[in-house]
Amino acid sequence: MKGMHYLLAVATLAVAASVVSAYDPSPLQDFCVAIDDPKNAWLNIPGNTMNPVGSNVTTVNVGTLPGLNTLGISLVRIDYAPYGQNPPHTHPRASEILVVVEGTLYVGFVTSNQADGKNLLFTKILNKGDVFVFPIGLIHFQLNIGKTPAVAFAGLSSQNPGVITIANAVFGATPPINADLLARAFRLDKNIVLDLQKQFWSSN
Repeated sequence: MKGMHYLLAVATLAVAASVVSAYDPSPLQDFCVAIDDPKNAWLNIPGNTMNPVGSNVTTVNVGTLPGLNTLGISLVRIDYAPYGQNPPHTHPRASEILVVVEGTLYVGFVTSNQADGKNLLFTKILNKGDVFVFPIGLIHFQLNIGKTPAVAFAGLSSQNPGVITIANAVFGATPPINADLLARAFRLDKNIVLDLQKQFWSSN
């Protein structure tokens, strides 16, 4: 009898584990009637690309457009100066589909750690009208390889996808991550790490 209870408990845990999800939960309602007016949720205005990375991301998520609440989607407009980039970053809660509206972009993502210890890089050059998908949680980037400005739009599978810009998070954390740890992790001289930590790391 004890064996039967044990098997029942294991089966119950297996079923429970199979339905656990890190994605947005299923909505509790069909839609949300937003009371507040949208805040900066306009994608017809080019963003200011006069910054160190040469790009600007205009985000329309639940924070700027409350009507997205429970819908599990958001949208961004990305403007790129000539040779501007959207540096390596990740969205912890969403996959992303990007379409180029103007210009030519070099885009890519890196796989998570493989069994053989390698991380594979997948890249593509996109022209106007081309589409590319970045899987949830993976580090990805875009680079304008043209001499003229570029524009892209991206849809994300979360109302609040989050973004972690890798260099900003690693070298711009407050308080700073221990420099000895970073020097060893990145195989850099500690003075280089200290210099990187003194830089102004800003979000685009």
